[in-house]
Amino acid sequence: MPQMSAKNVQIFDTTLRDGEQVPGCKLNTEQKLVIAERLDQLGVDIMEAGFPISSPGDFTSVEEISKIVKNASVCALSRSVEKDIKIAAEALKYAKRPRIHTGIGTSEQHIKHKFNSTKEKIIERGVSAVKYAKSFVEDVEFYAEDAGRTDNEYLARVCEAVIKAGATVLNMPDTTGYCLPEEYGAKIKYLMENVKGIENVIISCHCHNDLGLATANSISGVLNGARQIECTINGIGERAGNTALEEVVMIMRQHPSLDLSTNINPKLLFDTSRMVSESMGIYVQPNKAIVGVNAFAHSSGIHQDGVIKNRKTYEIIDPDEVGASESAIILTARSGRAALAYRANKIGYNLSKNELDHVYKVFLSFADEKKEIVDEDIHEIIKKSVHIA
Repeated sequence: MPQMSAKNVQIFDTTLRDGEQVPGCKLNTEQKLVIAERLDQLGVDIMEAGFPISSPGDFTSVEEISKIVKNASVCALSRSVEKDIKIAAEALKYAKRPRIHTGIGTSEQHIKHKFNSTKEKIIERGVSAVKYAKSFVEDVEFYAEDAGRTDNEYLARVCEAVIKAGATVLNMPDTTGYCLPEEYGAKIKYLMENVKGIENVIISCHCHNDLGLATANSISGVLNGARQIECTINGIGERAGNTALEEVVMIMRQHPSLDLSTNINPKLLFDTSRMVSESMGIYVQPNKAIVGVNAFAHSSGIHQDGVIKNRKTYEIIDPDEVGASESAIILTARSGRAALAYRANKIGYNLSKNELDHVYKVFLSFADEKKEIVDEDIHEIIKKSVHIA
């Protein structure tokens, strides 16, 4: 298992497993290999390549990904069923750093309604699964499904038992996206303080976005002792999605006071986002943090004036830092003279104050008719106003 400093947070990417569960996003093995290679270049620490028992195609994908990944650990998901675990181990046979991810639901809802079982039997099944997985690989991650709605005292008992059985990572999923950040953070803190042997394993956050809190919950988790975040590119995943990799990485980079770091190369974030979006056929919402097309676009006159004078007035991230193009000044009816002069200068016009005043009047009449003024429009506006061209 890779060594890390006390403040390093491992990034566990599950784009190819949890992300691919989105309806209509099925990838073939060749597409998965292209994305896997990019994720390895991006610097993810662990790559969850698939759920091998689920289909022959998924088995093949995990097997082939295991062959090409050079740096990251390759992980395969399984239920707490011996056949699942055996198949996962077979799929991982070529991996340099294999990890089996196995577990079981621990909340009252799952124990009663999904498994029709008891708390003690669930612990027994979890322990057996970890021990069996451990017979194939050294690195075994245990997930306590629906940990977010699991009683903390019982969850601590489960954790202690699977640590004794050989688990190296404990995954605490907020499976339904129900937790509030303070609540999820308190859960991680409780485990850190009440589980014997917890100092010898890594606690992982796997948060869903049903209430829009996945990123906040994951950050709360690492602030309280977790040292792994499970996430996906663009936040894709079941229902409302998962924690977005680009968001948690950039939050930790932008807040040095947190004293948390990752091994991700942020300059590849924007391009990786586009690659995943195009491969899966899911468009990134324009206002998506970090990687949306509007993330560094400004159309309000007040904002444009500020950004032109000093980018940091309205941007806390330099677009170049995440591999995006420069900040975009979008000309609309809400844009001011400064933005018009800036864009005109970009295409070769150095307008005097008097010229700009005249051009701006013509610009406003154009802007009232169109949603956005493009470079071709600026040429036409200037021709009509001061006959420079």
